[in-house]
Amino acid sequence: MQLSEQELVRRQKLSRLREMGINPYPADLYPVSHASAKAKQDYVEGEKVIMAGRLMSRRIQGSASFAEIQDGEGRMQVYFNRDEICEGEDKSKYNEVYKKLLDIGDFVGIEGILFTTKVGEKTVMVKNFTLLSKSLKPLPLPKTDGKGNTYDEFVDPEMRYRQRYADLAVNPHVKEVFIKRTKLFNAMRSFFNEAGYFEVETPILQPIAGGAAARPFETHHNSLDIPLYMRIANELYLKRLIVGGFEGVYEFSKNFRNEGMDRTHNPEFTAMEIYVAYKDYNWM
Repeated sequence: MQLSEQELVRRQKLSRLREMGINPYPADLYPVSHASAKAKQDYVEGEKVIMAGRLMSRRIQGSASFAEIQDGEGRMQVYFNRDEICEGEDKSKYNEVYKKLLDIGDFVGIEGILFTTKVGEKTVMVKNFTLLSKSLKPLPLPKTDGKGNTYDEFVDPEMRYRQRYADLAVNPHVKEVFIKRTKLFNAMRSFFNEAGYFEVETPILQPIAGGAAARPFETHHNSLDIPLYMRIANELYLKRLIVGGFEGVYEFSKNFRNEGMDRTHNPEFTAMEIYVAYKDYNWM
């Protein structure tokens, strides 16, 4: 695979970091004290904070720089000052590591104190920073010119769905879809559990492709020397549990159907089925 110029440059920076004795992928625990949302919501002037996130932008102006880091809850502006970070004669941590060897997309940890800029922006004055993970691929971030025109936005549907991780990194609103899905599942589980129904798991590999009229994915069990089919529906096994004496069972299952696909119809999908004894569709 041929690397782009940016990818080659980032690998050179990776080597330089290692030469300086800096581990670009430390496995140690990093003791985060504040997420970005908490730091802003519970803002206390001068409070010490420890934060971590992905470096998303920076504006370097000689011995000082404003940057943004993005964590799981949003973005936070941070302020790097050479003399605050490097109190002694050695200024290499700012001049070399921060200015030359860090890139947009790197994960960093910062320690500092909260303050408000002249324009009212809640910001962290960085006292120390740690490289937590060096990014070797550039993020597909949009670019804005002096006139406010935006270029190279990551909007191509094919790329967004194939590289969901990049879509999440540069389009934070996409995360809301995942968050709502989790909240929906949790709400349904809570409702069913309070009603006294049991969440169960049924087999994914089944000897008979039953429960729906669909073409299954087929595999072979070597030890038993029999064909098996990936689940196309969990209906039959849930009904067996009702026959066995459970009065209410439900399952969030991964089902697989070896058929056509498009943006709204995937061969692998999640389904929720519930079966309750002594009820009818009017009750449901």
